Amino acid sequence: MEIESSAFGTITIEGKTYEHDVIIRLSGEVARRKKKLSKKYYGTSQVLSKDEAKFVFEKGCEQLVLGSGQFGNMHLSPEAEAYFAKKGLHGPVAADP
Repeated sequence: MEIESSAFGTITIEGKTYEHDVIIRLSGEVARRKKKLSKKYYGTSQVLSKDEAKFVFEKGCEQLVLGSGQFGNMHLSPEAEAYFAKKGLHGPVAADP
């Protein structure tokens, strides 16, 4: 699966442009990110909460690649980091904007 480009508010994957944040599932399905799961705790979607980490995680996943956003502000909450570590994920690897 190729991420071809991104700009503020858009990302193009395999020739299709999305105007919202996305999650690429292990199956290759591109799903909408559920930002509200994090925003309710932190007042921003730039911090990934444990609730959103549970939504993102899939059995069989070995590594998480987290796009940092166009301005590099996206990061994991300490609770999300602990959740992913408990699941044995390597990373997360932050992708440059």
